[in-house]
Amino acid sequence: MRRYDFLKEIQRLDPERDFLRIFRITVTHEFPWDVTRALELALYRTYAVPSIGRLLAETAELTERTQKRYDDTALLLDSVVEHGFETEDGRTAIRRINQMHRSYDISNDDMRYVLCTFVVVPKRWIDQYGWRRLSEHEKRAMAAYYRTFGKHMGITDLPRTYQEFERYLDDYEHEHFGWDEGGRRVSDASLDLMAGWYGPLAPVVRAASTALLDDALLDAFRYDRPRPAVQAAVRGALRLRAKAVRLLPPRRAPHYARQNPEIKGYPNGYRIADLGTFPRGRPGAVGCPVPHAAAEPGHR
Repeated sequence: MRRYDFLKEIQRLDPERDFLRIFRITVTHEFPWDVTRALELALYRTYAVPSIGRLLAETAELTERTQKRYDDTALLLDSVVEHGFETEDGRTAIRRINQMHRSYDISNDDMRYVLCTFVVVPKRWIDQYGWRRLSEHEKRAMAAYYRTFGKHMGITDLPRTYQEFERYLDDYEHEHFGWDEGGRRVSDASLDLMAGWYGPLAPVVRAASTALLDDALLDAFRYDRPRPAVQAAVRGALRLRAKAVRLLPPRRAPHYARQNPEIKGYPNGYRIADLGTFPRGRPGAVGCPVPHAAAEPGHR
């Protein structure tokens, strides 16, 4: 295989019909490392919305059980990517996600915003730090994938195109980003977790992480602005990495999030049905609280 063979395959597919195949190629072959970093940042952005950050702090999942919450979120999202919307494993993952969200009073607007971060932040990250920019086919497939995901979650008034996802995210952040003590606690816990993966380099990693945050995020959490030299060094290093990755052969075998070294809580494996929290009962005690008849079918 040559470096751009997967992109050529993507361009032969229909992004509305074959969105799952295109999305899998993008996130498991072309940009697995970048998508992992981008989704970390996507979830991180949500803490700056006070209604979201405050709720996450109140549940204590991201402040007292940070690694488990990180693992469970990554593995549940990963299960749908790997297995699709129509398989038992994919349906189990979506059911677990819905059971957890429906246990709290979360507005449709907040749910829609979180979904938008999964579309917009990876695209922006890859365009800045990936070995190539996303193609129009990939942007359309990503929008179709998460539009389908959102319907399975019972989210209403979903954007249809990438441009609509992007517009909603920017408008929502402009209107809602702000200080909240709970959001800051969740932010600190997440930074501590990610920095802690690197042992004695933790202070360096934490500084590098904050150097990737935009001014709106820094202001919402009341973090000091990083020095311009630090920002330039961190962002320059990521662009150098992209140039090096561009010279590598394509990844033949897919790389899923469950293979990432950051997933540390399940050394002996896991059952999808047991992932996450069960605030209203035992594992498997309730079915999915969201009807799925109106959801768009996934494509394998």
